[in-house]
Amino acid sequence: MSDSLSKTLAALADPTRRAILARLALGETSVSELAEPFAMSLPAVSKHLKVLERAGLIARGREAQWRPCRLRAAPLKDVADWVEHYRGLWEAGADRADHPQDSPAKDGKAKSKRSRPR
Repeated sequence: MSDSLSKTLAALADPTRRAILARLALGETSVSELAEPFAMSLPAVSKHLKVLERAGLIARGREAQWRPCRLRAAPLKDVADWVEHYRGLWEAGADRADHPQDSPAKDGKAKSKRSRPR
């Protein structure tokens, strides 16, 4: 995993940062407008924005008193490309061990609740 991908995934791990990105997907907005729906201080929101900015997920500008934030989608494309590499695994059911009804019984014989055509 590349360093930039690691930064992006780490930034996306936090639900507040994902909510901020969801809002920015609607269009450019100010830091104070981004902070409105959250029960946290403006400095706390600014810390989240710094993490997103370091990961390349947002860009912040400065226009007189207004400091707009906007989404930068390129790192999201990198995440999507990385996840796409594994699509065949989940489509092929590689996670069957996570589903006890599909795993072999203790005696080595497979249990299945699915009906099979005869």
